[in-house]
Amino acid sequence: MTMSNQSSASPLYAVIDLGSNSFHMLIARLIANGVQTVDKVKRKVRLASGLNENNELSEEAMARGLECLSFFAERLQDIEAENIRIVATATLRIATNAEEFIRRAELVLGKKVIVLTGEQEAQAIYLGVAHTSEGNVRRMVLDIGGASTEIAIGGEFDLDKAISLDIGCVTYKQKFFSDNLLNESNFEHAINQAKSVLAKEKAAFLNLGWQMTLGGSGTMQAIAEVLMTRNLPAVITADILYELKGLLIECGDIDTIEIEGLLTERKPVIASGLSILIALFESFNISFMQLSSGALREGLLYEMLPDMRQMNIRNRTINSLCERFHIDLEHANRVQKQALSLYQNHASQWQLDNSNIAQLLSASCALHEAGLLLSYKYQAQHGAYILKHADLPGFDQTERQLIVSLVQFQKADIDADSLANLAIVNNQQSIRLVIIMRLAIILCRRRRDDVLPEYQSEISANSITLSFSQEWLTHHPLLADELMQENKHLAALGYQLIIN
Repeated sequence: MTMSNQSSASPLYAVIDLGSNSFHMLIARLIANGVQTVDKVKRKVRLASGLNENNELSEEAMARGLECLSFFAERLQDIEAENIRIVATATLRIATNAEEFIRRAELVLGKKVIVLTGEQEAQAIYLGVAHTSEGNVRRMVLDIGGASTEIAIGGEFDLDKAISLDIGCVTYKQKFFSDNLLNESNFEHAINQAKSVLAKEKAAFLNLGWQMTLGGSGTMQAIAEVLMTRNLPAVITADILYELKGLLIECGDIDTIEIEGLLTERKPVIASGLSILIALFESFNISFMQLSSGALREGLLYEMLPDMRQMNIRNRTINSLCERFHIDLEHANRVQKQALSLYQNHASQWQLDNSNIAQLLSASCALHEAGLLLSYKYQAQHGAYILKHADLPGFDQTERQLIVSLVQFQKADIDADSLANLAIVNNQQSIRLVIIMRLAIILCRRRRDDVLPEYQSEISANSITLSFSQEWLTHHPLLADELMQENKHLAALGYQLIIN
């Protein structure tokens, strides 16, 4: 059996990040105007733990790092040199013998290694978030690394302030949790020390102001994984941080940590990282933080790729998925138009009047047939699975959950309990959005613009009335029957569909 080569493959791009805790390699390519991750490799090198009191990097730590880079070098052989970025961060800024390690690393990799300044690292992290998040709000970006913490504020791709501070989860573990004990005293010392460092920058950041806080480092990801194990959205609050601190103190010792959802590899530095995050929340009066899908590596990658700042990130994501899953664009636009017409007519009365919610409804309509590529019978389930696990730059975890639910319940039975667990909308709002999308899909069932019905719609708190001409109903008995059948599904949710 042979396979045809439809077109020459797009070139590969690679980013390697020599971090203080882990070394990472990201390999990606452009496909359908979107970024497709081809490979990711991560190794816990814990380079920062090899620094002595004189900031000299031990031979043992250097050996761990060089062994990891020898693995990475294998993957770089077939990638053009101009498509590779290799950077080092805090530990190699601090180490007095960093030049020796860099020299040996370049021999192993056969490529140039750039040691980023703290400000350059913070800028790249911010750009990684900007390239993978919706950009119409001012955002604070936080990243807790092994030996440093980066903080940045800006809007879209315009950066107002970016700094790097010498507080990290590996170095703080050595300073405040070297005895491996998880007690109130160790936590208090770590939090207070981090707050004293942050105090020098507090006023400047508070004066700039922001609407959203995002973070994507290992500490934030570890907490998000714990939340998702509980079937909660990956939204980090101060209460969650204090609860996790209490759970860790109950464990007593780093070697005996047992928290559901916390991966083994994250346990050694979770207490120190959590202490820094608590200090950040308290210093900057942060109410909640969302997980970002991009950081340093994505910032370096997207800046290498052509025209990545030109298209709205959500449009790029939707267009890429539509192309990859062979979605019928004309029909997707048809369903979008019907859904948004119903939405705009009744958003205020149904308490849905929110521009972001409208965008998420539109995205759900655009992608509702993604599962057809696999099969018709289970298209809704396939589509929901695809969107639950696909990269969706521009949509955060709570937004993704809503899109997945709308696609999953586009037809047949509706799981009211599942809709009740969404974080971005309340239970009534989620049900109403599902109703709007389902009706739009039914009304567009013939997949032709010239047979779309003209109708009037009216709503009350728990009902929606659609009025058609008798002639249209007579000539479309199947659609009329489908609308009548839909009333049975909506009745299970406490809503009534009336057809006049």
